[in-house]
Amino acid sequence: MAKKACLNLRHFSSFVLSLILSISFSSSSVWASQREFDYFLLALQWPGTICAKTKHCCSNNGCCRSEPITYFTIHGLWADYDDGTWPSCCTHAGFDINKVESLMPELQKYWPSLYCSSSKRCFGGKGPIWAHEWEKHGTCSYPVIQDEYDYFATTLNLYTKYNVTRILENADIDAENSAKYLLGDVVSAIKNEFGATPLLVCKHGSVEELRICFNKDFSPRDCVTGLSSNLMDDVSKSSSSCPRYISLPTYEPLGKLVNGNPSTSTLLVLFVDLKSRLSYQQKTKVA
Repeated sequence: MAKKACLNLRHFSSFVLSLILSISFSSSSVWASQREFDYFLLALQWPGTICAKTKHCCSNNGCCRSEPITYFTIHGLWADYDDGTWPSCCTHAGFDINKVESLMPELQKYWPSLYCSSSKRCFGGKGPIWAHEWEKHGTCSYPVIQDEYDYFATTLNLYTKYNVTRILENADIDAENSAKYLLGDVVSAIKNEFGATPLLVCKHGSVEELRICFNKDFSPRDCVTGLSSNLMDDVSKSSSSCPRYISLPTYEPLGKLVNGNPSTSTLLVLFVDLKSRLSYQQKTKVA
């Protein structure tokens, strides 16, 4: 009887070991299918360009705050290849909001969604922008970035250290609807500070995104390869969607006071903000 029990235990142990190895191999095979990335790209978005298109408020839209956002916010930190392609959805490590709870104040302020629609997740369903960015890009940042918390903390640190909004303000490049700035001046202000050429993305002459690139040790590098020493050549290659003169527009938030009285939009903003906070508190209590 004892011999039979010992044999069954041995079979069970072998089964558990096989299961662990199978899961490990499955996870490793996902990594093996995608080669290691070459550099990081920090994508920042300009709310003035994006929020000007907002017509209706919702609880997860940063454009619906009562005051306009007048600084660049984070879109994401992406692992890219030098050939212009990128890996995506590298593991099945799904986003867990509890792992970044301590970062939530910074994420809500500096990394908000600027759209009402939820973001697509790698393996089905939709969720907050943070879920999309972690699952699509963060999981491909290994071995430099080890886990979800590391991904968001690293991105926030880069955003704070390389403060693009402050650098442009110091160069007298401010958010203003009537002002137009030379594209070359914007690129030069950042290049002179970081020692690397950024990439700008524009829409109808307004800056929509500004992207900064980093080596794997997080030292700044050019976002484009094979650049000449001529700055205007750099500009034309790195920011082809932008005209010679560009703007950093402001926008009128839907929640702002109208004639000194709360508008319907203001009340809606207050409602969705309260609803969002209560929902988040309930989730954290349940978790």
